[in-house]
Amino acid sequence: MMHKRYLNNKANSLYVNPEQRIRLFGISGSPKKGATDYIVQEALKYAKEKYDAETEYFSAMGKKLNFCIHCDYCIREKKGCIHKDDLQEVYDKLKWADAIVIGTPVYQGMVSGQTKVIMDRCRALAAKDIHFILNKPGGALAVGGDRIGGQEPSIQAILNFYIINEAIPVGGGSFGANLGGTFWSKDRGAEGAKEDEEGLKSMRKTINRLIKLTLILKNEISNEK
Repeated sequence: MMHKRYLNNKANSLYVNPEQRIRLFGISGSPKKGATDYIVQEALKYAKEKYDAETEYFSAMGKKLNFCIHCDYCIREKKGCIHKDDLQEVYDKLKWADAIVIGTPVYQGMVSGQTKVIMDRCRALAAKDIHFILNKPGGALAVGGDRIGGQEPSIQAILNFYIINEAIPVGGGSFGANLGGTFWSKDRGAEGAKEDEEGLKSMRKTINRLIKLTLILKNEISNEK
């Protein structure tokens, strides 16, 4: 008999066999190794330790990420983006993933420029395959130097990206997480984010819902075969 791994919640018991491990792709849209890098890596670590997820990570730090110039090369040629830069790694991992989590620092009350470029440039993927992340659950994390610095508008921008591209946006639920994982770093980088217990709680709630929904979807697909 095939071994089954059980994940319990109050409503039901979910299982995934070892051949159906969740593949979770985490993206940090920060240009440096600081709070955003920490919270995304911590989310991946949590998913790996609690759910045995297989994880991959992309950081915008040090990467060449060109702006979308709306040249429509991707529309005309159906060969991807005209820019041949480090975003190819993101394209490949988005196809690989069962679920996605994007983290951003808050700049001027909104996502970072790097996060926006990553999302904008996925137009090239959609031009080749409009269903490139169809029904893949996606979560969002945001970290700001101020307690109320634009974390939720930033998360909403990421959730809008999922909606537009046919993915399934996932929040952490009422009483602590709402739209996703929100962190207050107090402008102290990774150390500040690490000390934000409420932020870590909101991240864990978001990842719990993200993984459990992904398991439900994978189980449904498996049952249909």
